[in-house]
Amino acid sequence: MAYEIDLAGRVALVTGASSGLGSQFARTLAKAGAGVVLAARRVDKLMSLRAEIESEGGDAHVVELDVTDHDSIKAAVAHAETEMGTIDILINNSGVSTTQKLVDVSPKDYDFIMDTNTRGAFFVAQEVGKRMIARSRGTAPGTFTGGRIVNIASMAGLRVLSQIGVYCMSKAAVIHMTRAMALEWGRFGINVNAICPGYIDTEINHHHWKTEAGQKLVQMLPRKRVGQPQDLDATLMMLCANESHFINGAVIQADDGFGV
Repeated sequence: MAYEIDLAGRVALVTGASSGLGSQFARTLAKAGAGVVLAARRVDKLMSLRAEIESEGGDAHVVELDVTDHDSIKAAVAHAETEMGTIDILINNSGVSTTQKLVDVSPKDYDFIMDTNTRGAFFVAQEVGKRMIARSRGTAPGTFTGGRIVNIASMAGLRVLSQIGVYCMSKAAVIHMTRAMALEWGRFGINVNAICPGYIDTEINHHHWKTEAGQKLVQMLPRKRVGQPQDLDATLMMLCANESHFINGAVIQADDGFGV
């Protein structure tokens, strides 16, 4: 007997879906039967991912989204629901970082990280959350009340790392944001949880692991390896499943033991 998580009939919005973890999350949700809304600034990348998902029998739609622009957030969520129906699952994934000492951080650097990772994540979740709450109250249409919001934080939000201090601060805020939303929105059947990935090999950082600095970092990790995007699939699916109604406010480390 096999156990299967079936998301057929659900609509999932994935931010930052143009690359890295976001694109993997979208593929995984589509394979589980969810209709997936791919959101990011790089629409050309989203169109390629959409074609890939559809070629494998999945259902995907593309919306342009800049999470640093509040009007863009509102327009993207409205467009997503017009095209695919009410959003049942949000994967709040958009994120950026810089590498520098704290004394070298400029106001521009600070705003670049905080506007995407913290402010952007908050207002995306708020816009989707408002609609989920309205459905729960019966003041908006929709057959599925409640929902699942998964905020992608980082093990850097739990363990401070040098050279990326502002990034650590931004992700620590996302962790507290997750708990605050879980507390306020839980009574509406909305489950809000966070995943804290460790070091994951993506196209953005792939070259780094081949360098001397990258190899030195790998040797510091508990099992001397970095993860692959698909290593987060099981955690993601658990938090998005219809059966996960008792998991709310959880902050799950998926870092191969680095934070221990």
